[in-house]
Amino acid sequence: MSETTEKDLYAVLGASPSDPVQELRRRYQQLALQYHPDRLGNECSSEAESGVKKFLEVDAAWRLLSDQSTRRQYDLQRRARELKQDWPVDSTVCLDDMTWDEDDCVYTHSCRCGGRFSITEEELEEETQRKQEDVGEKEKEEEQHREAVVCCDTCSLSVYVIKDVKS
Repeated sequence: MSETTEKDLYAVLGASPSDPVQELRRRYQQLALQYHPDRLGNECSSEAESGVKKFLEVDAAWRLLSDQSTRRQYDLQRRARELKQDWPVDSTVCLDDMTWDEDDCVYTHSCRCGGRFSITEEELEEETQRKQEDVGEKEKEEEQHREAVVCCDTCSLSVYVIKDVKS
């Protein structure tokens, strides 16, 4: 299963995470018919071998995504991987250097594209706690600041926001 979880199982089925289970079933059936070993005949070619591998991959994806609880667990793991990925960070911004928007109750910082980076105090705290849970207790005690990566609301740039915590 570890090999299957490295790949996007929705992509294996040619589906999207928002598709209902009926759509996943339809896509699975189409691919299973296309790559089933019985349809490939008794050929020992590399084409038949890759077809069998594809069939096994499709079958494993369907087995995991067809069950509601395993699908939910997979979706959570998938989302966690997305959040942990390294984003291209344009710069580091101190929370004190950001502008407090009283109307929206968020800190904002202008992006060079004309858009803005925005984060609430609660979002910064939640992201810091999530990162601390990942690194463990020893490093948690040494943590002297809060941090989060914030994406621009217009373009693909992101900034690393930090807030020093005074002891």
